[in-house]
Amino acid sequence: MTIMTCLFARRPRPIRSVLGMAAGLALAAAATPAAAAETPWFPMKIFDASSGTAKPAEYTPLPKAEKPYKLCVLFPHMKDSFWVAVAYGIVKQAEAMNVNMNLYEAGGYENLPKQLSQFDDCMASQPDAIIVGAISGAGLSKKFEEAKAKGVPVVGVTNPLPPNALPAANYVDFVAMGEVTGEGLLAQTKPGDKLNIVTFPGPAGSGWAESFNEGFKKAVAKNPNAKILAEKFGDSGVAVQLQLIQDALQAYPSMNVIWGTAPTAEAAIGAVAEAGRNDLKIISSYENQAMLDALNRGDILAFATQYPVGEGAIAIDQAVRLIEKKPVISLVQPVATVIDRTTVPKLQMDLVLAPASWTPVYSVKAK
Repeated sequence: MTIMTCLFARRPRPIRSVLGMAAGLALAAAATPAAAAETPWFPMKIFDASSGTAKPAEYTPLPKAEKPYKLCVLFPHMKDSFWVAVAYGIVKQAEAMNVNMNLYEAGGYENLPKQLSQFDDCMASQPDAIIVGAISGAGLSKKFEEAKAKGVPVVGVTNPLPPNALPAANYVDFVAMGEVTGEGLLAQTKPGDKLNIVTFPGPAGSGWAESFNEGFKKAVAKNPNAKILAEKFGDSGVAVQLQLIQDALQAYPSMNVIWGTAPTAEAAIGAVAEAGRNDLKIISSYENQAMLDALNRGDILAFATQYPVGEGAIAIDQAVRLIEKKPVISLVQPVATVIDRTTVPKLQMDLVLAPASWTPVYSVKAK
């Protein structure tokens, strides 16, 4: 969180009622990791986009794997609570299905060579399946082909991939996710107010950044008073985003909306305060713990969620289904939802973030 604009047919407009989503997930609140482990996450409302046209569906995993399979998992990084949430879903579902799992992270989106090397390490360990949050789907395409040739199924999680790159994947419709944040901004804009926006989508070439940006621009284009002044791509680290924001504050004095990644919003809060620009609105294209805290403080207008804990859990089940040659939804799309201060009290957090007390686990041993 591969160039992609819209790899599949546009799906129905995302569900925007967090209350309705939470009810559909049939979850109980989980205050501690122990409670979360006992809480059923499924059935989970999703879109089945396997055919190219997304259709509403519910996802329920297998109760258990037939054998204690060996799974290898690759992430771009574990630097923020978003990827920690995906890891939490992976760990808990691996435990629930009684499979072995080892997780490796590359340290950042600039480290594609490291992820390629880690993929080789995974293959050398003779896994039954590999799960990958791809730094670049195109960059990993040859590795995917190598795995296929050796009969090792690969599942894509969270980050977008080229069409039919893998036998199974799950990631949100990123264009639609960007769109709901744009709609969230317009919903909190008074008629006649001018919106002078600079977007900070994330790393160029990642795929998700371009798609988030496309969806956001599509939504705000509905308001004739909204203008995109500039689009600033860069690594999704707070330090890089802070420099981009500081430059934009100098270059675009009329800017009154900052839209971008969660680290963009984190960096913007301090930069805006230092600049004395209380008129600036900040909105995040995705979720992490800092965004939830910032929203509750009133520092940002809204953020979007794709339920990353659920994505991690589904990836484990997809991998087991491929190993066991059982029916599998080849492309699962979580339902993108925009969260603001009016809806956050109703948000079901155990599919969004790992419990605050949970320490990331990089290995699961089957019993």
